[in-house]
Amino acid sequence: MTPSTAIFWPVLAQVLLTYGIYMVVSARRLGAVKAGTAKVSDFKVPSIEPEPSATAARNLVNQFELPVLFYAACLSLYVTGGAGGAAVVVAWAFVLARAVHAYVHVTSNRVRLRRRLFIASLAVNFAQWLLLAIHIV
Repeated sequence: MTPSTAIFWPVLAQVLLTYGIYMVVSARRLGAVKAGTAKVSDFKVPSIEPEPSATAARNLVNQFELPVLFYAACLSLYVTGGAGGAAVVVAWAFVLARAVHAYVHVTSNRVRLRRRLFIASLAVNFAQWLLLAIHIV
């Protein structure tokens, strides 16, 4: 495996994280219906969704916010030939921060810790873009 294609392993890991959150949302919504805390119709416009599934659903939305910049950075680094070892390490750091953020969000939901993890992933993503800028200069 060349360093340039190695950039796709953290991309695949981030995609798997997103699919994992989809499964958590589905399981929590089904669980809420089975437990009688929600009706299927409650999910048409989930403004009254039970907290456990609402939290997971909100995290799912998170997987399509900052990670979009991650995907763009990884693809840009690959296309320009800048997906070397440092870029791969930084990409894995992003995925790790996002995975821990997702875990906190769907378990304890400690907002201060979650915020720190978000800021860490934001900083790592910024580093990705700096690597790209340095590479193309």
